[in-house]
Amino acid sequence: MAFIDYYEVLGVDKKASDKDIKNAYRKLARKYHPDLNPNDAEAHKKFQQLNEANEVLSDADKRKKYDQYGENWKHGEQYEQARQQQSRGGGSAGFDSSQFGGFEGFGSDDFSDFFQSMFGGAGGANGSRGGRQAKYRGQDYNAELRLGLKESAETHKQTLTVNGKNIRITIPAGVENGQTIKIAGHGGAGVNGGPAGDLYITFVVADDPRFKRQGSDLFANAPLDIYTAILGGEVTIDTLDSKVKIKVKPETQNGTKVKLKGKGLPVYKKEGQFGDLYITYDLQIPTNLTDKQKKLFEELRGAGER
Repeated sequence: MAFIDYYEVLGVDKKASDKDIKNAYRKLARKYHPDLNPNDAEAHKKFQQLNEANEVLSDADKRKKYDQYGENWKHGEQYEQARQQQSRGGGSAGFDSSQFGGFEGFGSDDFSDFFQSMFGGAGGANGSRGGRQAKYRGQDYNAELRLGLKESAETHKQTLTVNGKNIRITIPAGVENGQTIKIAGHGGAGVNGGPAGDLYITFVVADDPRFKRQGSDLFANAPLDIYTAILGGEVTIDTLDSKVKIKVKPETQNGTKVKLKGKGLPVYKKEGQFGDLYITYDLQIPTNLTDKQKKLFEELRGAGER
């Protein structure tokens, strides 16, 4: 087998981090996955190379050996054995790649077999051995699911259609905008009996005209008439799923904030726990006053000045 530059296969630098390698592999594996290229021999070959490159470069020991021995990295253990044998025999401890062909059973024609024998022949990343084909994990799928704020507050079931397949899932109460959950085994089918990929669902929770959300807490403004603000009384407040009456203290100022405990959203995956609802009073100044009403306000103002 000819030498393969695994860094070039993944399109990354030799100093690439584990995260860079992982991201590059995922991006290219989606592009060349057999499910998406069923009759493309070149894409299938590229996919096999990607899997082999990922298996080597994502494993610290294999990557170290690959970097150290270059083209003959897969025979690194034989290099070390030869060096030790020569050292014990009084010969030179050095070992040149030109000597490699003298080791029985590890000639250049056996390069692929040797790779499989090192890393588990039947399931090796390089193809088949003894009539057994390599197993490849299926492609991960990504989907978006749009919810209203009220929907996000309720645990409920919903059916998604992903890649032509209906999948019924349970949506936990309290999911947030941008949150992603994984449904294991609901991605693309594996190749040659390999495991299926996973389905990643990202939630898009729409803004609600009545409330602003911060985590499990909700924030809203509530109108407060001037008479109730001055004299006190009760106001009716909208919560996410009902209406509640709350008392207003006399001489309540504009912008006063009150907390309705437990009237926010459910806390994600914490049964029985809820956020709070914070109400800010928005004082309403009366308009279109009658002459009588204006006179009363003038009298009130005059009384305040005395």
